[in-house]
Amino acid sequence: MKHPIRILLFEDNPKYRESLELFCEVTEDVHLIESYTEATDSWKYIKKYEPDVVLMDIEMPGISGIEALQQIRKKDEHTRVLIQTAFEDNHKIFAAICAGASGYILKSAGLDAMEQAIKDVYKGGGYFSPSIAGKVIQFFQNGIVKQQVTYVDLTKTEQKVLACMTDGLSYKMIEDRLNKSYDAVHFHIKNIYKKLHVNSMSEAVAFAIRNHLI
Repeated sequence: MKHPIRILLFEDNPKYRESLELFCEVTEDVHLIESYTEATDSWKYIKKYEPDVVLMDIEMPGISGIEALQQIRKKDEHTRVLIQTAFEDNHKIFAAICAGASGYILKSAGLDAMEQAIKDVYKGGGYFSPSIAGKVIQFFQNGIVKQQVTYVDLTKTEQKVLACMTDGLSYKMIEDRLNKSYDAVHFHIKNIYKKLHVNSMSEAVAFAIRNHLI
């Protein structure tokens, strides 16, 4: 390799960010340009530094990594963005692929896998953690990646409530299944409607199915 792969990092978890910064220091083929705790101005920094590979976390303050990726793709189709996350959630994988991710690596994969992922993406290939790769193949086989998927950043509780809604449960039944109070269930459903830009349970369920939220 003629020169180290130049990396721009977006990661809000301090311990994981520090481990990646140290990894870049001790890895001969990788050089960290800069790291940021949020991705709101990611395109500005990409334009400034012109990195070889962008490492992008999904859940960050401000905007999510997938929303940042969507913004980046509107400006440049060729920036290599490797999504790094702790989640194997189908919806996040769908959304990342549809948004144009160059790869998707789990944080649990370890730094050796991270180095390989960076090199693969840099060379123009795609990298997916083994547990993700099988899902990606299924997405292609089922034609899912051809669909337009809207990414929605739901909390774990909101995901559980939405799953209950798609099961056809009433508000009272959701309260019983999740052991939540009336006010708590209504609070979460209100947030779900707001994030999905819908006004009813039927619309929420249709949106969830269409965008593989559940």
